[in-house]
Amino acid sequence: MNSLPVYRWRLAPDGLATRRQLRSRGLRPGGQDVAAQVERPRRRRGPLVAYLYRVDLAKPVRPMTPARWAALDKANTARRTCPECLRDAGYVIPPTLGMCVPCAYPEDQAAA
Repeated sequence: MNSLPVYRWRLAPDGLATRRQLRSRGLRPGGQDVAAQVERPRRRRGPLVAYLYRVDLAKPVRPMTPARWAALDKANTARRTCPECLRDAGYVIPPTLGMCVPCAYPEDQAAA
């Protein structure tokens, strides 16, 4: 088994980056394997672990095409549409409610 090098928090060498760090540079891992991991200690639980990728092997982020923008818009519209009243709530419907706030609490709306 090939073990990964483990670095302490903020002590990883240059040339390695997390997914978020790559994304902020306009890059993506591009199918490469994880090169190392960084651990951030915590008091009462196990350490937080982040995987590191080589920056020199990273590829540019794929640009958004019109079809991708349309699919993203459709998905976001579905997250805002109430299944009860079928209206656009104007916000993402909370999964805990499963419907917009006026449909979930109709007695509060009648009192207002």
